[in-house]
Amino acid sequence: MSQSCDNILLTDLYELTMLQAYFDSGMNDVATFEFFVRSLPARRNFLMAAGLELVLDYLCRLGFRDSQLAELERTGHFSPRFIQSLESLRFTGSVDAMPEGTVFFSEEPILRITAPLREAQIIESRLINLIHYSTLVASKAARMVLAAPDKRLVDFGLRRAHGSEAAMLSARASYLAGFSGTATLLAGIRYGIPVFGTMAHSYVQAHEHEIEAFEHFVRSQPDNAVLLIDTYDTEAAAVQVVNLAQRLAREGLYIKGVRLDSGNLGAHARHVRRTLDASGLRQISILASGNLDEFRLRELAHSDAPIDGFGIGTRMNTSADAPYLDCAYKLTEYMGKPRRKRSEGKATWPGRKQVFRRLDADGRIESDCIALEDERQPGAALIAPVMHDGVRIGAAGSLDASRDRARRELDSLPPDLAELEPATAFRPNVSAALVELARQLDAGIARERRLPSR
Repeated sequence: MSQSCDNILLTDLYELTMLQAYFDSGMNDVATFEFFVRSLPARRNFLMAAGLELVLDYLCRLGFRDSQLAELERTGHFSPRFIQSLESLRFTGSVDAMPEGTVFFSEEPILRITAPLREAQIIESRLINLIHYSTLVASKAARMVLAAPDKRLVDFGLRRAHGSEAAMLSARASYLAGFSGTATLLAGIRYGIPVFGTMAHSYVQAHEHEIEAFEHFVRSQPDNAVLLIDTYDTEAAAVQVVNLAQRLAREGLYIKGVRLDSGNLGAHARHVRRTLDASGLRQISILASGNLDEFRLRELAHSDAPIDGFGIGTRMNTSADAPYLDCAYKLTEYMGKPRRKRSEGKATWPGRKQVFRRLDADGRIESDCIALEDERQPGAALIAPVMHDGVRIGAAGSLDASRDRARRELDSLPPDLAELEPATAFRPNVSAALVELARQLDAGIARERRLPSR
């Protein structure tokens, strides 16, 4: 996405003040950082990895323009020699990650950066920003897919998204998680996502008569005529749709569907379906929208409401019930030595790590194990190389391929984890070797603290 959000100066000040200090101290050996989520939100049994392709695209284009260096100089925070050193900065490191669409759990690293220290450091804020939001939305959207597995789900989130980039990324993340498409035109063009659209109440109100609005729209959009029928009286509008459909059919024009956006959606849908079916119009589908989330979808599904698809916006692309993840991007190795943060409540596992997943005989997730990168553990390794020496390995990942993976991953969830209510927390195992490495590092730090100061 070529937007101003890709400006390398879209970062926290401390990323560059640390780079200045590293530069002054001559520190730029190889470092490894890992991105993970410390704990799942209260109402989440799993998360779905998303945003990797956005990060790789960002890394491929990482660098300072002359105008950005001039802006940096004007801040007065940095030395001329340091600013000059940034002219040649590019990402030359490696990236290992779980593929987009992979289900994961707390403390499991889903992305690892290994690069010279300043390259790995300066990308921190934007990398977290991209992975966090995409994963947040994909995880929320996946719950909606589980709640309405046989329904068409369409992203309607642009108008209440928290900014234009959020609208684009939520359209992408929800499609990855299993939505059928988006109403956001640019996202459809940019990412190759199917685009859906109906009409607004203002279109109906602009006409003297509702039936006139419906007819004009069908004639203008003969291949995609979905009519919004709740501007005035939903049941009366359904009768008008029947009359119009029968008249236009003689000209070879057909109504594709109707949309409900207010009131008791289930009751309205049942009445409209009876009205349409009684006149032989079973091919006209019913779409519903209006502040929907996974719990409302489940409620409508359990009541057998005859709704074929849903437009979903605000509660999905803001992840309204869990609007953030407790995620982090932490140093785990520097100069070939494992590093470990020991802060209370925020301790990290040291070293480069791998996640191994075992499935049961039915292909369901049985257990995960967080281990050191060079260990061998039962199950499939989830983290794979995707970039080496600053160059992507293979072609860019297909969004449709990630979507297929997401579907398989959701199918692999044990029944309790696929439920909307909180299940017994699924906790990955930690290998004995990783636990021992952490113990050794802690013991080493304790010994250093006992040494007399000089």
